[in-house]
Amino acid sequence: MAKKDNISMSVIRRLPRYYRFLSDLKDKGIERISSKELSKKIGITASQIRQDLNCFGEFGQQGYGYSIEHLHNEISNILGISTINPTILIGAGNLGRAIATHISFNSIGFELKGIFEKNKDFVGKTIQNVPIYYIDSLEEFCKNNKITVAILCIPREATSEIAKTLYSLGIRNYWNFSHYDLSVKYEDVIVENVHLNDSLMTLCYRISNNFIID
Repeated sequence: MAKKDNISMSVIRRLPRYYRFLSDLKDKGIERISSKELSKKIGITASQIRQDLNCFGEFGQQGYGYSIEHLHNEISNILGISTINPTILIGAGNLGRAIATHISFNSIGFELKGIFEKNKDFVGKTIQNVPIYYIDSLEEFCKNNKITVAILCIPREATSEIAKTLYSLGIRNYWNFSHYDLSVKYEDVIVENVHLNDSLMTLCYRISNNFIID
């Protein structure tokens, strides 16, 4: 079955969850699983799992289930994890350091090649063996390393000028923690905006309303 057109973002956003759970099952040496069994582990209905996967092809057989290794590899290919994207991180503050330290970039399609900071106290240090450079060297570094992705961990008011520079260098892909809406000014960029406050407020709603997700 060919990939369907107009796949919704809600389907795309569930794929990393499938990938994560399949990785755990694969590491445990489990070879096959049914959509019903996968449903119990993930907390998504078996019907939804089948519908999501059917957007990309036929990966299981009725009465036989899914080959975990095969499905894991197929989702990896769908997500593009095997293609490594040269990446930089702007901002070596608390958030930037946490991301550089705790995200396994290489295993999910990215290579963090450099971190940039305007505070000279950070320059020359490393985080997970990734060097921190002064912000003035950003343009030359991006050109020399063919950077395609930027992670923005800087205040909103500082983002406009940095984004202008990055865009002029041909960088069109962003993981954005800055709360600055890049897509308003640059219509051709691909942005994943991360609003931690939104997630925390969602938790607050669920606590207030005793909202348990099945």
